[in-house]
Formats: sequence, C-alpha cells, structure tokens
Amino acid sequence: MDPGTRVDTGQTPTDLLSHFRRQSPRYAAGTLLLASYQFAQYRFDIELKGAVDAAFGGRMPVALEIGRWLVFLAIGAFFLRVLSRIAIFNGGRMVEYDLRRALLHHLHRMGPGFFGKMSAGEIMSRSTNDLTQVRLLLGFGVLSCINIVFGLSSALAVMLEYSPSLTLVSLCTFPLIIIVGAVFGRLVYRYTRANQAAIGKLSERVQSSISGVRVIRSFALERAELQAFDRVNDEYLDHSLRLARLRGGMFPVMAVVIMIGSIAVFWYAGRLIMEDELSPGGFLAFSHALTRMIWPLISIGFVISIVQRGRAAYSRLAEIFATKPEIVDGQLRPERAPSGRLEVRDLSFSYGEARVLSKVSLSLDPGRSLAIVGRIGSGKSTLAMLFARLLPTPRGSVFIDGIDVCDLPLGMVRGSIGYAQQTAFLFSTTIARNIAYALEHGADVADARIIEAAREAQIHDEIAGLPDAFDTVVGERGVQLSGGQKQRVALARSLVSVPSLLVLDDPLSAVDAATEAAILDAIDRQRGQRGVILITNRVAAAARCDQVIVLEGGRVVQSGTHVELSAQTGHYAHLANEQRVQAELQRLGEDALPDAPRDTHSQPRPGTDAPPDTDAPPDTDAPPDTDAPPDTAAPP
Repeated sequence: MDPGTRVDTGQTPTDLLSHFRRQSPRYAAGTLLLASYQFAQYRFDIELKGAVDAAFGGRMPVALEIGRWLVFLAIGAFFLRVLSRIAIFNGGRMVEYDLRRALLHHLHRMGPGFFGKMSAGEIMSRSTNDLTQVRLLLGFGVLSCINIVFGLSSALAVMLEYSPSLTLVSLCTFPLIIIVGAVFGRLVYRYTRANQAAIGKLSERVQSSISGVRVIRSFALERAELQAFDRVNDEYLDHSLRLARLRGGMFPVMAVVIMIGSIAVFWYAGRLIMEDELSPGGFLAFSHALTRMIWPLISIGFVISIVQRGRAAYSRLAEIFATKPEIVDGQLRPERAPSGRLEVRDLSFSYGEARVLSKVSLSLDPGRSLAIVGRIGSGKSTLAMLFARLLPTPRGSVFIDGIDVCDLPLGMVRGSIGYAQQTAFLFSTTIARNIAYALEHGADVADARIIEAAREAQIHDEIAGLPDAFDTVVGERGVQLSGGQKQRVALARSLVSVPSLLVLDDPLSAVDAATEAAILDAIDRQRGQRGVILITNRVAAAARCDQVIVLEGGRVVQSGTHVELSAQTGHYAHLANEQRVQAELQRLGEDALPDAPRDTHSQPRPGTDAPPDTDAPPDTDAPPDTDAPPDTAAPP
C-alpha cells in the first residue's frame, strides 16, 4: 500500500475568546437591545419630568397624555429587556456547549500519563462545576457588564441635564467603590480557585467510594471510608464558608458606600429645590435616574464575583486544554483500507525511566497467527497497546502494510486492529450495546452479527439464559457479570467489528478448560479471515498459533514454532513442561476424589450485590499479565 494524501485534521478551538467570537452575533444583538432598553429608560425620565411639572402647573390634560405615553414606553422597555437577556444568555449557553464538546474531544486525545496524574473525580468537577461558572461569566456576567455601562451612561445623561452640580455630589463615592471592588475582586478569585479545587477532591472521594463499594463492604471499612469522606467534606465546607463570608461582606460594604452617596445627594437636592434651582419634576426624574444608577453600582460587587469565579473556573479548564496529547493523529490517508500486515522493527518503550521493551522485532501476515508468551511484567500487554497506538508508539517502529502507524489516522489504525484488553471494561448498558459498541449504527438484539460474535466468544448460551437475555443491563463496569463473562463479552465486542488484525490480550485467563478449547477453536476460525495475535501464558493455546515469540525482560529471547521451541532449552520449554506436570497432577487429584457433579458455569444473578465469578478456578500458573499501566477509562 502506498501513502496517499495528507489529511487536514483541524483543531477544535479551546480558548475562551475563540468561542466568544463564534457567538458574537448573539452578543451583538443583545448589546443593541440593551442599548435600546436604556435609551427607552432615558426617554422615560425625560418625559416623567414633563408630566410632573405639568401636573404641578395645573395642566392635567397634558400630564395625562404624557402618562399614557409613559405606559407604552415602559411596556416596550420591558420587552427589550427580556429579548436582550434571551440573546446574551443563549450566547453564554452556546459557549458552554462548545466548550463542553471541545473538552470531551480533548480528553479523548489524552494518553495514559494525563489520566494517571488527574483523577476522574477531578476531571468531572472541572467538566461540570467549572463549566457552569464559565457559563455564568459569559451569560449573566457579560449582560451585567454591558448593562452597567449603558445604565450609567443613560442615568448620567439625565442627571447632567437637570443638575450638573448634584451629579458631581452623587459621584463623590465612585473612587471608594472602585477601590473596594478591586480588593474584593482579588480575594474572590483566590478563594474561588481554592473552593473549586476542594470540590474536585470531594468529587474524587465520592466517585472512588461508589466505584469501590464492594471492596469497602468486604473489609467492613464503611466507618473508615466515612471518616475519610468527612475530612474532605470538612475541607470543602471550610473553603465554601470562607467564600460565602467574603461575598456576604462584600455586598453590605458596597451598599454602605453607595448609601452614603445617596444621603449626600438628597441633602444637596433639598437645598437646590428650596432655592428654586431644581423643579419638583426635575428632582423626581433625577431621583429615578439616580435609582437606575444605584442598582448598577450595587451590582458591581456581584458582577465582580461572577467574573472572578468564571476566570478561576476557566483557568482550571485551561490547564486541561494546555496539556498536549501524548498521541497525535497521523496525517496520511491511504488509498485503501489496511490488509493487516503487521511489522515491528526494533521497538523500544519506557514508562518514565523504567524500560519495558527493548529492540522487539516481529512480523505477521494476514491469515497467520502469532502467540506472544512471557512472564508477568515481560512487556506483553504494553506491546499489544503499542500496536493500536493506545500508548505513544515510537516513530519508525510499528508498521501496517508498510506504513508507519504514526503517519496513519488514529481512527484507521484502531479500526483495523480489534484489541481485546486483558482487563475487560464494560459500559453500564445492555450486553447487546456493549458487544455492538464498535458498530456504526449501534446495537439491535436481533442483529445476526452480535449473536454470531457472542457465539464465537462462547458467551451466547449464558446470555440467553439471563432474564432479559441481550437486553440485560450489566451495571457499572459490568458488575452484574462474572469475570469470565465480562472477558468473553469484551472478546465478542472485538470480533463484531471485523478488524483486519485481531489482538487478544490473555482472553483465557478466567475461563474453564472446556470454554478455553471452544474459544481457541473460534480463534482458529478467525485466523482464516484476518491476522491473529494471541497474548497468553498457556502453552496449549500458543501451540495452535503459526508462530511463537517469547518475551523476557522486554526482549525477544525465543522465536519459532511451538514444535521448535519445545525442543529447545529455555523459558518456553520450561513453561510447557511445568504446565504438563501440573495438568497430570490435577488429573491424578481429580481421579482420587469421589464422583461429584462439577459446575463449570455459574450464571450471574442480576441485581445481586456480589455475583460470584465461578467460570473457572484461578489459574495459578498463568496469572493475568500486569505489565500494562492501569486502565484509565474509569477511576480505580
């Protein structure tokens, strides 16, 4: 296959200003409506003076005519006010929607290193609480800032028209308001960041407790877990109370400063009326304008709080957006789908300073099978994840159809490799939807592909025996199923997408001998359609593969067929002999026991608290490979 053209993947905007610009038509419309609303308020105050002066002058018909005009003006101003809020609030909500989408897209691109540093609870806190604060900033915060500017301008225009000197008196407290607002603003920002961090810790604690509730119960550690929760909850309460006290003190202080200015205004206005320098209608219009100016001044403290909380929240989101993905999308688009020919050349990989793989080389043609055998920690699972670029695969080390996987789009690489993980992860939905997860159109219980995949994975009969069959909801991470059943559902999920290369990471670790044989027969059938890589410690399974490689200490120490490696001295022959002796001892032990029915399958009990995993006794000779990093798709 020859490389094709480059793909322009594009970048989802993550900075706040870009999203703000995308909603600029809504904000512009809201700004225009607010300007119209404040102009209507200005005209109301002007006409109010005329109506009052006409009434005091005995011209009641004129006063009534102006009064009727004021009613229509007030109704129009009301609708302008409502429409302005709809436009700006919708702009804030659309920005929240875009940011939430961009955040999820960015999280999907993150590698294991990111999720190892930031817990799922912390991510959820930033994805919910912090995004809500950003929405308030870009909705009510933006509206309030615009309204303060237009409101003060409209009110000052009326006040200056009737008494410039009285206007100067009313503005005497402005410098103090600005100083108080700046001091409180800095404090609100600092306290909000601390409070949001405490929310993140609390969310992490709750999620961890819920996910591990069975472990907590099995060790009777409910009291200890509750005490740990209380400590985190108390920390959050302390930060919340500090922020509440600060906000509670900010508004009274601002109100006192503004009231001092109001008292000065009424004292000076009384003198102007007594000296006939201000008419009763002018004073009433001035008072109404002053009231309209006082509310924006009072709301400055509230707006400062919203702005600073929104800034603090977005700074926490920006920390996620600023993290560079460990695995980047390739830019080549091949002219046809990969056939699945895999080649690995001198692949080396490390977790930090710990070297896991060193100069690993192998190849696999379509329709062939390869077994990867090794001790725990030899690098088998890491190697499997590097095939599909689930870890940052080094450039120039893994090739599909002769093309470096780092140059191919991630969707194409992962779509052509069906990877069944060692530790099966199931979503909290039905069995059918879990199996059909990789299908474009989702799950349909009657879909023949789902049923066939379940049969191939040797799980169909057990699913059919459940009360809701394929519609059975498996619960959080598949809690309603046993370990072996989860493993086989995950195997069916990897089969249903019909990949060109099938990578099975120890799919036999939680099944009995009869199920193992049936699954191996299914794997043999799969080999006729695609390449198969089987990671296992069981020699009987490896013997069915065309080729076997043995990993030890991250290096390929043996390579060949089962017959060739069995005839050599080394780890593979030692493992084969050890498993043969243990099988003989187990058979002798079973022959010495009295006849008794042997239950090799145990159906799960949906809804029970702890369905037993009784598919097979623990495989003491070949425990699951644990050289892979922990599963980061869900909190531990």
